[in-house]
Amino acid sequence: MAGNRTFTMIKPDAVKAGHIGAILNKINQGGFRIVAMKLTQLSREKAGEFYAVHKERPFYKDLVDFMSSGPIVAAILEKDNAVADFRELIGATNPADAKPGTIRALYATSIGENAVHGSDSDENATIESNFHFAGVELF
Repeated sequence: MAGNRTFTMIKPDAVKAGHIGAILNKINQGGFRIVAMKLTQLSREKAGEFYAVHKERPFYKDLVDFMSSGPIVAAILEKDNAVADFRELIGATNPADAKPGTIRALYATSIGENAVHGSDSDENATIESNFHFAGVELF
């Protein structure tokens, strides 16, 4: 059974470009409720921990550098079938392949600077939410 919560980050490229408000608006228009949200910056260490699953991949160092290069907006979102619906809303990782109107089609500039992160499973949504919001009482 699909869960009703997912995790997202608005990445440093989209924050720097001033797209926080527009992306949050798309999220709201998509029927998601924001359960928790914060503006923060990941240290290299924390970015490395978050993306540890990719540690052996050739892009890992660049990913960690990028994700620690500026502020991010971390958020927990709620909606029925949250993970799948949010993945549809954000679009393909490569913005060139993203459907028109998706967040990445609108705001991403490349496969590396693709504006947003979205959890890929209910299990990872829980892990990623706990990583960024441990000890936070959610409403």
